Amino acid sequence: MVVPYKEKDSSKREQIAEMFDNVSPKYDFLNHLLSGGIDFWWRKKAISLLRAEKPQLILDIATGTGDLAVEAVKQLKPEKVIGVDISEGMLSFGREKMKKLGLENKIELQMGDSEKLQFENNTFDAVIVSFGVRNFENLEKGLTDMCRVTKSGGTCMVMEFSNPKTPVIKQLYWFYNATILPFIGRLVSNDSSAYSYLPESVKAFPEGNDFLAVFEKAGFRQTKCIPLTFGVCSIYIGKKP
Repeated sequence: MVVPYKEKDSSKREQIAEMFDNVSPKYDFLNHLLSGGIDFWWRKKAISLLRAEKPQLILDIATGTGDLAVEAVKQLKPEKVIGVDISEGMLSFGREKMKKLGLENKIELQMGDSEKLQFENNTFDAVIVSFGVRNFENLEKGLTDMCRVTKSGGTCMVMEFSNPKTPVIKQLYWFYNATILPFIGRLVSNDSSAYSYLPESVKAFPEGNDFLAVFEKAGFRQTKCIPLTFGVCSIYIGKKP
């Protein structure tokens, strides 16, 4: 199992919470810097896939500081978005963001374990997550719980990093991930492990058809994978029967 702090005996869940608490003051800045701002387009594209369904109650898993939740409110105009995360550090920055945007009545951010969701069965019209399932301690368990809280006929949208297939792009991508990303991340966030963990976790994560197999085992149907930006990122869509 890939974890951020290999020298520690704590669980992956505990290490992920610690890592995000550590990087939370610089997280948004680094996110946009290290992706060259393309993360804005990724979120817009992912949320646009839900427009036709007009979900009114949305759960944003591993919400962090709430960027995906904000995009969901902008495009989908739901009644409510609830964001859950295991990092109080990230959530505190997210709540300040919602106040500044005047969205605290539309977006509720709360502590929560994405693999043990404290919601009733069949609660949400849509469940969304960006760059969060890679950090689950048990991927199938987390996806199964996401399916449980999704209403019948509802949609789950997962956006996650993946590996480019074109040789030149793949080489550039992994050179960037192995050298530049950890260096800048360490320099800005003062956490030497967080941005080394990111490429390691991407490499170990099941992507494409491998992820769809787990997605379907968790209970979702009509699944599909949509690669973005030469396969650097992928969007997975599934429906709950």
